[in-house]
Amino acid sequence: MINYSIYKNSKAKQWVTFVHGAGGSSSIWFKQIRAFKKYFNVLLLDLRGHGKSNFKIGNAFEKKYTFSSIANDIIEVLKKEKIKSSHFVGISLGTILIRHIAESYPKLVESMIMGGAIMKLNLRSRFLIRLSSIFKSIVPYIWIYKIFAFIIMPYKNHRESRMLFINEAKRLYQKEFLRWFKLTSEINPVLKLFRQVELKIPTLYVMGAEDYMFLESIKILTKEHRNSKLLVIPNCGHVVNVEKPNFFNNKTISFLKSLKK
Repeated sequence: MINYSIYKNSKAKQWVTFVHGAGGSSSIWFKQIRAFKKYFNVLLLDLRGHGKSNFKIGNAFEKKYTFSSIANDIIEVLKKEKIKSSHFVGISLGTILIRHIAESYPKLVESMIMGGAIMKLNLRSRFLIRLSSIFKSIVPYIWIYKIFAFIIMPYKNHRESRMLFINEAKRLYQKEFLRWFKLTSEINPVLKLFRQVELKIPTLYVMGAEDYMFLESIKILTKEHRNSKLLVIPNCGHVVNVEKPNFFNNKTISFLKSLKK
């Protein structure tokens, strides 16, 4: 089972589950814990191979990862803790996992907050993935990850989130990185399905105005999906919860509170 942490609020009935992206860990949510646990029970996860979920014996013999198998890791934790439903907050690739869970277990997902959401790969991101697939077995994975980080988060004000993700990624092993990287082979059909099929689950997309790789596709999606709203944070890049934590916390908690009424 993957590693997880719980912050209980004795007065709260609702849960919020946080899902990080590839190369990160539950530590990227350190600026959210205090704000969210005032109103909710909080569940933090380390996805397989990340953070303290490294060296999990069950994963050692699993050659190929799929979005379904990784999403099932999260479901396993929810079942163990007898959490019947939860709000979900994700960042980057974590938003794909949340949407995957919502597709398979809609009753489990009360709402989705999708930070730095990936719902379509533009030409530049597809080129990057293609180029990386050529070199992934030749050069150290951290070189590839650093290039990705600098291209996705290029500006000075992105430095904190960029360095946070690079430092977290250093804890991965080459084989683990390759397993996660191979997920990109199934990403396009998955994202196409997500764009075409709208779920009847309240969804808030939180995007940085400087997230030039992914923002435009989310603008189009939220115009077509009735249950989705878009919040764009000025002077902010891809990792919205790290770059603008107070803004992110205030707006997302307000969104969740509005659903209670």
